[in-house]
Amino acid sequence: MSAAATPLLSVRDLRIRFSTRDQGGTVKAVDGVSFDVLPGETFGVIGESGSGKTTLGRALVSLLPPTEGSILHDGVELASLSRKELREQRRHYQIVFQDPNAALNPRQRILDSVCEPLEIAGGLGRDEIRRRALDALSRVGIPAEYASRYPHMLSGGQKQRINIARVLTVRPKLIVCDEVVAALDVSIRGDVLNLFADLQREFGLTYVFITHDLSVVSHVSDRVAVTYLGRFMELGPTEDVCERPLHPYTEALMSAEPIPLPSTMRTARRIVLEGEIPSPIDPPSGCRFRTRCPQAQPECAQRVPDWRELRPGHWVACHFSTPDGPPGRPAS
Repeated sequence: MSAAATPLLSVRDLRIRFSTRDQGGTVKAVDGVSFDVLPGETFGVIGESGSGKTTLGRALVSLLPPTEGSILHDGVELASLSRKELREQRRHYQIVFQDPNAALNPRQRILDSVCEPLEIAGGLGRDEIRRRALDALSRVGIPAEYASRYPHMLSGGQKQRINIARVLTVRPKLIVCDEVVAALDVSIRGDVLNLFADLQREFGLTYVFITHDLSVVSHVSDRVAVTYLGRFMELGPTEDVCERPLHPYTEALMSAEPIPLPSTMRTARRIVLEGEIPSPIDPPSGCRFRTRCPQAQPECAQRVPDWRELRPGHWVACHFSTPDGPPGRPAS
């Protein structure tokens, strides 16, 4: 993956808002994010519940329209496409959802579910659709004899593999993975993550991996963006973000990651964030994180932090962060 490669996905100043009839307000689910995803890359998006990461993922595959800003698929502005052109473009940008049970029709046999995306797309005969579906099932490790079974006859891990097979049939360029292992037993999460890695190598896939699990994002991602209340707080190479964070919010997230050591042997202190994440209907002024930030200062309420590149490819939205780390950390 070259830094000079043309982005497969480009997002610019994306905003997604929802009106609330009961409160007369507007939910600012995604509120001004910009980033690129390069071909063959795994781009991680991490944050607490309510941070807007799932809304972002749905917008990337055209399941939600942007309120403002732009999303470019391989240089193509989606808003400029006709309905027919958009339908064709969307085939290359797919999503795998969190709940493998809800994503499958309980009344359909497995083979019929996997054939369905190709039938909707059209252009292929029944025999070719069946061949591609069986090939996709084989690629994700589901034996052909399972094709005649119903979803309730399979485990959670097998169902998620089938959802991945459904996506593979249309031969996408990019797959958004929305908490794809969150509903699975810990014992099989690793197998599904390894499957994604194998498929990426085999088909040259690009992923946007959405998760709240630090261990998952550190295992699969090349770069990671940290979201909070609809905005990116930090973005950079995964190793840098996880091991040398620049933002106080990222630092707090990393400190909460379980460490398999007795408490007497741990050198890092956990940073406990006070209070709940604010409402996206009425977010705080200035820095979104200031109401929970242990390093907050008056300026944080008065001005939105600039999006600054403090290390090569490592960006942060904090007034007081330095290349050495978040505010309050001694200079090295």
